Amino acid sequence: MVHFHREKFVPRGGPDGGDGGRGGSVYLEVVPTLNTLSSFSNKSQFNAQDGANGGPNNMSGRSAEDLVIPVPPGTIIYDDVKGELLGDLVQPGQRLLVAKGGRGGLGNQHFASSSHQAPRIAEKGEPRQERSLRLELKLIADIGIVGVPNAGKSSLLTVVTNAHPKIGDYPFTTLDPNLGVAVLDDRTTLVLADIPGLIEGAHEGAGLGDAFLRHIQRTRVLIHLLDGLSADPLADLSQINNELALFDAQLSAKPQIIAVNKMDLPEVRERWPEIKTGLEEKGSHPIAISALTGENVRELLWQAARELSRAPAVQTATELPMYRPAPDANAFTVERVAGGWRVSGAAIERSAAMTFWEHEESVRRFQRLMERLGVDEALHRAGVQEGETVFIGEFELEWKE
Repeated sequence: MVHFHREKFVPRGGPDGGDGGRGGSVYLEVVPTLNTLSSFSNKSQFNAQDGANGGPNNMSGRSAEDLVIPVPPGTIIYDDVKGELLGDLVQPGQRLLVAKGGRGGLGNQHFASSSHQAPRIAEKGEPRQERSLRLELKLIADIGIVGVPNAGKSSLLTVVTNAHPKIGDYPFTTLDPNLGVAVLDDRTTLVLADIPGLIEGAHEGAGLGDAFLRHIQRTRVLIHLLDGLSADPLADLSQINNELALFDAQLSAKPQIIAVNKMDLPEVRERWPEIKTGLEEKGSHPIAISALTGENVRELLWQAARELSRAPAVQTATELPMYRPAPDANAFTVERVAGGWRVSGAAIERSAAMTFWEHEESVRRFQRLMERLGVDEALHRAGVQEGETVFIGEFELEWKE
């Protein structure tokens, strides 16, 4: 604010214009009770509030509260324009600053000096920062259950946890990954993820595509569930492992427990010795289970728990998510455009937006800034002429020597 103190019997009260308040920042914060990004399909634009204006008597405006947007654990954040990885949020309460609130402008009280006691100059608040983000979710689970469609993955998750995924006798019943927690004893719990059925070409988007393959990257151990009714369970095993390796070479190195499901059916139990021999010849040690009756399911979970205790921790995409300011903010470019010259640069554009053009002293201050940053010299070298238009941000200025 540009203001001068007014009080009876105080003829020269001096400048007392207050400062503006800081604008709110935007954060993403992990909320452990969330497990999808579906809320962003209804609302995808978020705005933090502006700080309040300054007032007379050196009164500063109130700073705005920060805007905190909840996201589920396992959310990866990218700058959608630059493609830059900004953060990988996995821990409850973990925060990432994605848009920094601008500082408040300065009142004319800050521009007074012994030689300039009545400054009619102030500064606007720093312009808001806008960002376009892309969010991806990789589920946080200890154990991933993989296999061909209709192998019984959802049925197994239902038996061992309190999860209630959709179950049907046709392929692709599960259209979204499901999470569940299995309690083995007082000290042992497992978080399991049922990954929707994979088919040949899934790493290239076939079937349900590679949208769910990334969830397996978070898991440390895989339960590979084979359908005992399949014409060739060994071929199914090879197919899914190939898809995992083609999507991410590290997936093929994860510990796998091979389980053959549907042992409650007589024809599957009859085939079990043949399937077991074929898998053992390939170096696997399969276990026969029935998700329907619960046969050997608990032993399967204990095997998974033992493998989990030996498996290395999964590395997140970034261990310390943080806001990264643009490098060399004072840099600028000058180019010839239709109708004049365009000056582009973070610092000079921000300063133009913070200038009160209606105050002559503010305009002179901006002119001095252009000289200090070297913009004047760069325009002269480029060949700017008297009366030409110079575009800085959304402002059009007429060049005068």
